[in-house]
Amino acid sequence: MTIKPLLDRVVLKATEVEETTQSGFILTSASQEKPQFSEVIAVGPGGLVDGKEVKMFVSVGDKVITGKYAGTEVKVDGEEYIIVRQNDILAIVE
Repeated sequence: MTIKPLLDRVVLKATEVEETTQSGFILTSASQEKPQFSEVIAVGPGGLVDGKEVKMFVSVGDKVITGKYAGTEVKVDGEEYIIVRQNDILAIVE
């Protein structure tokens, strides 16, 4: 199954989270923060959103930083994804 985002939506896949701290402590899953670094999997076409023209600035394969609680988490074919609006993306990591 393929996810095809609409309008200004972007499909992201979270990157792996470090399970140990820099000092070597192992973190339990309850104490780990939600990852903010993700990879762009699919990008909507942009267009007219809420009466304003939206141009898409991210593309598939970009590494991005999102807000900590941004988006909607979905599970498709056993894989977890996050669907966000483009304005929930804070930065592109180069």
